[in-house]
Amino acid sequence: MDERQPTTLQEAIIYFADLDVALEFFVHYRWPGSKPTCPRCGSKENSFVSTRRIWKCKGCRRQFSAKLGTVLEDSPVGLNKWLPAIWMCVNCKNGISSYEMSRALGISQKSAWFMLHRIRLALKAGSVEKKLCGAVEADETFVGGKVSLMNNKTKARKLAKGKLKGGGTVGKAIVMGMLERKGEARVKVIKHRRRQNVVDPILENIEPGSNLYTDDLQS
Repeated sequence: MDERQPTTLQEAIIYFADLDVALEFFVHYRWPGSKPTCPRCGSKENSFVSTRRIWKCKGCRRQFSAKLGTVLEDSPVGLNKWLPAIWMCVNCKNGISSYEMSRALGISQKSAWFMLHRIRLALKAGSVEKKLCGAVEADETFVGGKVSLMNNKTKARKLAKGKLKGGGTVGKAIVMGMLERKGEARVKVIKHRRRQNVVDPILENIEPGSNLYTDDLQS
């Protein structure tokens, strides 16, 4: 990626006018030093569809864009407008109005107002990642085990209770899921079910003030 950064609004508009450049820039800062990650299942295994500038996840087999899972996702406005808008918000010390942004970027005042609102939320949160909100359910489960037991309910039940050798949680991954009711879901592999291991993903992915529903596990 070109490390030269725009120093004026005009430079920012010209620099991000190329959608491929804008996408590369956004991907670099959203997933630094890493491959694009599926916002739905967390998988890094995917293939890029260059003609549409999206990825196809090999985990959940669904498609995702760079904007999915961020404060930008509900807008049809492209990254070639969003990135200059972010540049304006970050670099205008005295603030900026939706009318100013509308004139500078050649978009409607309504779109500019929406973008300003979302950008301010991102700046406040310190990330463009969109958090789950409203009524959110969270739980964790163990994934893995012997394939030979998958079709034997009795053995599988005993394995889950640790009554069979090598059963229980041994060798299994702990996967935490968070579901926004009537919304999206996110999953994350955690190291342990201790309080801090569970709390950190909640703080990272769920908006403060949301209604959180969990099981009765003490952690």
